[in-house]
Amino acid sequence: MSTTHPYPAGEHGGDDAALEAAGPGGAVRSDGAEAVRQIRRLRLVGTSGAVSRSREFARAALHDWGWLPAATDEARAAAEDALLVVSELVTNACLHANGPDELRLGCGPKVLRVEVSDRGSGLPAPDLARRAGRPGGHGMFIVQRLCLDWGVAREAGPQDGSGAPRKTVWAELAAPTAP
Repeated sequence: MSTTHPYPAGEHGGDDAALEAAGPGGAVRSDGAEAVRQIRRLRLVGTSGAVSRSREFARAALHDWGWLPAATDEARAAAEDALLVVSELVTNACLHANGPDELRLGCGPKVLRVEVSDRGSGLPAPDLARRAGRPGGHGMFIVQRLCLDWGVAREAGPQDGSGAPRKTVWAELAAPTAP
């Protein structure tokens, strides 16, 4: 499957600047393909229950974007995969980066992009030493298996005056095909 790439958050259309530059029709990737048409943001700094809040936020977005209720088994599986990826990325930020700052979801005709920003210094990676039947170490392996691509983008300087650098872990999933 995929390996991580150091794309900046939004290189594939996930940031507001790209959306604004592309106009109301959506963001355009550097290769000319349309990436996302809509973006949703959920601030998570200092909130409790970040994982459950993020899943409910993502579920509502998927409903608004027509992924739910699912018309086919393939569409249902795509929506469940998207919710699982949201859970895994937010959980990793909770466990390894002192909690997530923000969840961003971008939806386009062919891709759903999930981005989780945090102030952690570590880089996520699939745990090659994970063992079946034992808890822990499966999160990024699951993300890698379910997604078209994923990666990490670091922001060099402070974003909010705190002096803490940020990183964004992103993942892209294929949109279900129309029945």
